[in-house]
Amino acid sequence: MSSAQSDPSETNDSDTGGSNGGRKVLLFGRLGPDDTRVLPELLRNETVGGALMLAATVAALLWANFGSDSYSAVRGTYVGPMSLQHWASDGLLTVFFFVAGLELKREFTSGSLAKPSEALLPVVAAIAGMVVPASIYIIVNLSSDQGNLGGWAIPMATDIAFALAILAAVGSRLPTSLRAFLLTLAIVDDLGAIIVIAVVFTSGLKLAWLAGALACAALWWFLQRKRVDNGWIYIPLFILGWWCMYSSGVHATIAGVLFGLLTRSDANDPKDPVDRWQHTWHPISAGVIVPIFALMAAGVAVNATAIRDVFTTPVGLGIVLGLVLGKPIGVFAGAYLTARFTKANLAPDLRWSEVFSVSMLAGVGFTVALFVSELAFTRNELLIEESKAAILIASLIAALVATVGLRRRTRQRMADAENA
Repeated sequence: MSSAQSDPSETNDSDTGGSNGGRKVLLFGRLGPDDTRVLPELLRNETVGGALMLAATVAALLWANFGSDSYSAVRGTYVGPMSLQHWASDGLLTVFFFVAGLELKREFTSGSLAKPSEALLPVVAAIAGMVVPASIYIIVNLSSDQGNLGGWAIPMATDIAFALAILAAVGSRLPTSLRAFLLTLAIVDDLGAIIVIAVVFTSGLKLAWLAGALACAALWWFLQRKRVDNGWIYIPLFILGWWCMYSSGVHATIAGVLFGLLTRSDANDPKDPVDRWQHTWHPISAGVIVPIFALMAAGVAVNATAIRDVFTTPVGLGIVLGLVLGKPIGVFAGAYLTARFTKANLAPDLRWSEVFSVSMLAGVGFTVALFVSELAFTRNELLIEESKAAILIASLIAALVATVGLRRRTRQRMADAENA
């Protein structure tokens, strides 16, 4: 997850990787005052966030395949009312969704979703990019006696952290409007995933606890309206609202989204809490919470049998086809048909071949897809493992194809610039 519009505090690759303004950076040395400021800025960098998530994923895979007993034991260790695995998905990931809620609020008030005419093309592309992969999954599973329709929402999700990291790494010379298209697409995609989680994966609703969660949300809104800026007031309120939501039967992460959306947003206010809190919490989300979730969720057995099952069972095949084919087809077709039959236009500096490459990036489903797989198959560990393996394989395929496409587009842009 990344911020949907450029933050003046964000650094680019050169800022974080090399000279740091001429100051020598010592790896593994003692952190000085300047270093404690550099670290959060580093974690706001999209490539760094993606690299940390990738490292956590690789660590989880190695741990699960070469020390499966200890991996299962650690994930199953209880701390209070939940295991470490559930603390990661039901607890820590709430902060990830809080950051998503802040991003949504900013986009709805002053960003790419503030003007419907400008947002139409990527919004339709995002909706089509959710409908088509879900439909492919359903068709594949309906055609088999062993099919399971419970995972239809899994291939709907895009991992924006990985997608932006890949785009930043291999497509930095492409127009900035391409990144804006991907960001808007991802914001709507996140909103769709949030709605699905709230509506589909709510069970055993307990109205008293839900009323408590909504009361916390109402108090949050009231304090924001009164411009109460002391963050220490909101932390216990956030925790209480999260616990009430968790106890209500609605998934606890929805509390994070709700608090984010109810936060006051004013682009003209230098103390705008949306920008300020996103500036504070995004590095924590990208650098700590998402890697921990990946470490707890991505550990699946990778062997010949597991890979074969991904391509021969309806659940695995539905997820792979949904992400690798359904996502890019849905996103590209949605964008193209919207431009063809409405007044919405593609940005003047973009080419449809570049949009298609970014559409392939939308098939990189990870954080939310892994999360949804655990919700979809709660009581079936075999299907959870199978769906996670399918997500990892499909995301790898989509990332490789998108990387090849983006590199070709970059070389073409450079050749055109030289010949101009």
